[in-house]
Amino acid sequence: MTTPSNARVLIVGGGSGIGRALALALASNSIHVVIGARRPEQAGDLPAKVSVVHLDLQNEDSIAAVASSGPFNHVISLAAAHANGAVTDLDRAAIVTAFDAKVIGPILLAKHLAPHMPAGGSFVFFSGVAAWAPAPGLSVMATANGAVAFLAEALAVELAPLRVVAISPGIIDSGTWDHLGEAKRDLFASTAAKNPARRVGSVQDIVAAVRLAMENGFLTGTTLHIDGGGRLA
Repeated sequence: MTTPSNARVLIVGGGSGIGRALALALASNSIHVVIGARRPEQAGDLPAKVSVVHLDLQNEDSIAAVASSGPFNHVISLAAAHANGAVTDLDRAAIVTAFDAKVIGPILLAKHLAPHMPAGGSFVFFSGVAAWAPAPGLSVMATANGAVAFLAEALAVELAPLRVVAISPGIIDSGTWDHLGEAKRDLFASTAAKNPARRVGSVQDIVAAVRLAMENGFLTGTTLHIDGGGRLA
């Protein structure tokens, strides 16, 4: 199954990093990409096949408004909000925001968008390696990411024949780590030394996985681990 050239794809959290790269890759194949962003004005310059709309996963009305704009063939959510730190120091509001981004928001996307999606449509939700390799200070991240994997299974059954796939990236050189400066090089070297792939991931690794999730009509209710085997290290 291939995505038709006139397809519409919604990418939630597609304004930067992996999401932006994915939007540009899909648009280059004449797919109409709609980026859903909390702050559309920050999306920057984009090609004609990419538009930006306001969508806040903490605001159900904004999700319903995007759903009313017309059917989407595929819906991809890369949204994330971090509530990292020792569990004894966690702020309740930050915890709720993290689950809004990873779990509650995707459920609401399915609620409003699934009824209008055509045959062959799919949802692709982003999990993360922390769910399978938890570490101190990342309890909320690990739990929210783990919930995404179970959500993909549950929604795949409920929304069938629409498909639902989770993608769990490992350490990806997407710009997220650039703020570390020289420490980024050490992190990447340590990651590559420990995982079976012996490297960190690239944005193109994730784009390829999303395209597989969108286009393979026999793939649903599962999690694609694009982590170089990092969860095994």
